[in-house]
Amino acid sequence: MKRYPKLVQCDGRGQIVIPKEIRRDLGIDEGSGFWMYSILEEGILLKKLDAPELAQESKLLGEIKEKSVKIKVSKKNVEKSEKEYKKTRKGGLDIV
Repeated sequence: MKRYPKLVQCDGRGQIVIPKEIRRDLGIDEGSGFWMYSILEEGILLKKLDAPELAQESKLLGEIKEKSVKIKVSKKNVEKSEKEYKKTRKGGLDIV
């Protein structure tokens, strides 16, 4: 896993820019979809998705838990966030 020491800022509309080299390395093109998962008190995890994958929540949650360990996100916060997430809208993914 590469770590990118980049500082990005949120603009007035809540948007951030993913640096060009990260987009290139991950194959992120205009219109790419992401699953956004809020890790309480620590930050946000993004997972690039293809549209058919949006229905595979349990698989994605497993991947998030696995990768959160690698980037040193607290397991407690991941589980707390998952519990809160499952309370919302039947725990389904919303495309924003």
